Amino acid sequence: MRFTLALATTATLVLSSVTLVPTGATARTRDPGPTATGFGGAVATVDATATAVGLDVLRRGGNAVDAAIAAAATLGVTEPFSAGIGGGGFFVHYDGRTGKVSTIDGRESGPATMTENTFIDPVDGRPYDFAEARVSGLSVGTPGTVATWEAAARQWGTRSLGSLLRPAADVADRGFLVDATFRQQVADNAAAFGQFDSTRELYLPGGAPPTVGSILRNPDLADTYRLIAKRGTGAFYRGPIAADIVETVQHPPVADDPTGTWAYPIRPGGLQLSDLAGYQVRHPEPTRSAYRGLTVYGMSTPSSGGTAVGEALNILERTDLSKEPITQALHRYVESTALSFADRNRYVGAYTPQPVLDRLISDDWASQRACRIDPARAMTKPVPPGDLTATGCTPATVGGPVEQGQSTTNLTVADRWGNIVEYTLTIEQTGGNAMVVPGRGFLLNNELTDFNFAPTQGTAPDPNLPGPNKRPRSSMSPTIVLDDDGKPFLALGTPGGATIITTVLQILVNRIDLGMTLPEAMAAPRASQRNTAGIQAEPAFHERYGPGLEALGHTFAPDVAELGAATAIEFTGHGGMIASAEPARRGGGTAAVVHPRY
Repeated sequence: MRFTLALATTATLVLSSVTLVPTGATARTRDPGPTATGFGGAVATVDATATAVGLDVLRRGGNAVDAAIAAAATLGVTEPFSAGIGGGGFFVHYDGRTGKVSTIDGRESGPATMTENTFIDPVDGRPYDFAEARVSGLSVGTPGTVATWEAAARQWGTRSLGSLLRPAADVADRGFLVDATFRQQVADNAAAFGQFDSTRELYLPGGAPPTVGSILRNPDLADTYRLIAKRGTGAFYRGPIAADIVETVQHPPVADDPTGTWAYPIRPGGLQLSDLAGYQVRHPEPTRSAYRGLTVYGMSTPSSGGTAVGEALNILERTDLSKEPITQALHRYVESTALSFADRNRYVGAYTPQPVLDRLISDDWASQRACRIDPARAMTKPVPPGDLTATGCTPATVGGPVEQGQSTTNLTVADRWGNIVEYTLTIEQTGGNAMVVPGRGFLLNNELTDFNFAPTQGTAPDPNLPGPNKRPRSSMSPTIVLDDDGKPFLALGTPGGATIITTVLQILVNRIDLGMTLPEAMAAPRASQRNTAGIQAEPAFHERYGPGLEALGHTFAPDVAELGAATAIEFTGHGGMIASAEPARRGGGTAAVVHPRY
């Protein structure tokens, strides 16, 4: 099965390496539009400069992995509150020669000293408030991003890691224009950023967020990139950068005169040099599920994304959504995600046994869960998880909580040889743990707050409690879809915390079932039901579809301005590509192709 579509003329992006980094202080490259069609390779990111860097690598003969690393390093400069070398992520790769889909787990891991009580206040025995845990050394996991880049470059790339870091270092040195989104992210974090000398100096010049249109330079990050380029990743994991990371975690750089009101003590963490020196990426087999003649590959644990998206798709496949009225199709979409989140929260953690994962993503399990959906009435939320030992619709006990982190970024790259990279990377909360490593120019992650702070009531054992060297559960869902001939059809991913799962699923449903083009599927208003009492929705979704869904018994939580900031590439046959990024969310993204088709 090969999906094709006719597109109206769309804005395309042709960026030259000559104009990528102009002499002197530079702006972000002007964003000419979120969609590009053509051939020879494609890049889609949330940022025009990162897309330009990736495209330049493709034009100079690099492959998709080379371009993805270079673009990701650039996002660490221009999107530093969402991703960077202080964090981690999940990298999914399609090999155009062999047709094999492989993954890299570059998720952050807890220090060897971490225990189930790390986020429990020893004084009163209660879990810390989220903000107290986040803005501390306790929340910092061993970063995995640099190790991910090294592993990907060695296994599939054609350029040295050092050469791929140089364009980002140049951007950091010369600077970029601050836009409204960047400024707002600083403003939202001003109280936390104001607690630390290093963060305040970089992101609160003069004590206030940088003004829109000003130039922001980060020479410390440029030097850090160049040090890694010169001395290899050992400088990060065993050398001077590692020492500075550990010093920051164990002795947070709290200002003598902090600005802004902060209600909590800044607690040190237990990360040690041995944690960084011992860090290794993992290469788990991707999740795999069939949907409407397509094969959907996703990320396995410690991400729950591949399993949850796969389970929801299997549930939805019991109905031909293309023949249903839109309200009924959306009813089944939100019910499927409530069920998959109930199961995810109960059963999926960093080390869920493979037989359990296989069961959750099986057609038999989907049939057992799909029978809970009543086309005439919404289920009461939260729904209980299914019982893995039973048959039929028998529920189990209560589900677990859902993490709410909203940071992260995503990029999608393909090259002329048929290789594809879908890569989601993060520092967790927007702004991470708020600590810039002094002299190094990058923020640290707060990824360990993705653990459950305390055992979930009624869940034994809790699959997502902290532990030594353990990786917390994630919702990141980088996804690659192949057609029934085993050829690429679509690659996509998004940021958005736990809403990542629902956003990826909704884009797939929009494109495959509801007859939308890829740009339409990306732009359509979104809703997220994560087994909570109310559906979280964007205003346009609530206005357009809310009355019909409410008539079925659904309720809505307060609207949110936006859900996700996705990127995607569709493959149209004969080397054709449609690259797509968000037209408006998070300021809009940028898509580019090597050879545009107007």
